[in-house]
Amino acid sequence: MPKSATCPALLITAPASGQGKTTLVAALARHYRQQGRRVRVFKTGPDFIDPTILERASCHPVYQLDLWMVGANACRQLLYEAALEADLILVEGVMGLFDGNPSSADLAQTFGLPLLMVIDGSAMAQTFGAVALGLANYRGSLTIAGAVANRVASPGHGVMLQQSLPVSIPWLGAFFADEEISLPERHLGLQLADELDTLDQKLDTAAQQIAQTPLGSETLAPVEFFATRTTDPDQLLEGVCIAIARDSAFCFAYPANLQLLQRLGAELRFFSPLADRDLPPADALYLPGGYPELHLPALANNQSMLTAISDFYHSGRPIVAECGGMLYLLNSLQNYDGERHQLCGVIDTDAQMQKRLGGLGLQGFNFSVGELRGHTFHYSVLTSPPTFAGQAHRNESDHPGEGIIRQGQLLASFIHWYFPSNPTAAANLFLTNRPT
Repeated sequence: MPKSATCPALLITAPASGQGKTTLVAALARHYRQQGRRVRVFKTGPDFIDPTILERASCHPVYQLDLWMVGANACRQLLYEAALEADLILVEGVMGLFDGNPSSADLAQTFGLPLLMVIDGSAMAQTFGAVALGLANYRGSLTIAGAVANRVASPGHGVMLQQSLPVSIPWLGAFFADEEISLPERHLGLQLADELDTLDQKLDTAAQQIAQTPLGSETLAPVEFFATRTTDPDQLLEGVCIAIARDSAFCFAYPANLQLLQRLGAELRFFSPLADRDLPPADALYLPGGYPELHLPALANNQSMLTAISDFYHSGRPIVAECGGMLYLLNSLQNYDGERHQLCGVIDTDAQMQKRLGGLGLQGFNFSVGELRGHTFHYSVLTSPPTFAGQAHRNESDHPGEGIIRQGQLLASFIHWYFPSNPTAAANLFLTNRPT
């Protein structure tokens, strides 16, 4: 019999994006932490931004769960390990309950996660019950914990919404519209936790609302989570020191990626392209994505760092650049205000920001040691794309994915890689004379 652990758990879902899932999950995490409970939070899908809010609320790193990018076995192990140490597991869904392939519904069904449905009730009355009933019955094999109404105008409005629910769906409370708990957004989603000076105040206020609902005292049924067989990866990066960009311009690095690099034996040294004048001593360089477009003048004016990055490339040491990290290596980038700034000049092309999406979705690329998976989500476009060494493939689509740039020991793409999807392929990216 496989080892198992039990822990109360909820997957918070909605009919669509923008219903308030992140705010509700963060409020729940903060409320239960204030009650002295150990809370572990996960994010469905490849998102970087929401987890920063959820990490602040739970005081614990937030890992991704995705049946394709992360894989079912790895998701199962992450949930099992969380159940060993937590009093409550919360999983924030992605988009609407049935959106995407795999969807939040697929994840809930695979692991037996009860669903808490949050529905924006601000512009509806009795139709609230119809929406909840549709979500609950569209796929009959799902377990429904109950429904919460978000952005409710008044107690009377809340009563109206509650009365519209069928008896088969428990009412778990109204979450009232309040600017004190709203989270600001921009082109890639919510703002990052570190950018919100009032975030803790917002979380505390939201937790107070939770305390006034049935969710504040609800006894949740435990869910049984099973372990999978795991093996430690070979120490393929033993003795390799990796310099990793980390500041407000380069902030999209999965905790699971950094953890894997360390398990592979690498030493990690962090630096700021915004504030530091030089790179730390390192054998390889990792430039994750982020928001270089919001910090262009500062990045362009740090000439010492631009030179250091260029010198590192010309030294023949490995560089892995993802999305915003790749943009940093271009000749120049034009921001939303039409201002163009010169950057590293390692990749001989330019890019500009645009109002519409330039790429979105789960993607993978087949290296000699197998497929490495990840995702893409960007509003930038290359003005004159270079010759690509290959193109990624999209999950569940025949349309070609993002181009892969390979120049010597540099690998760059719009793709944000999820390293644990193929530890050997990930390790090879940081090795000199790596296999193709």
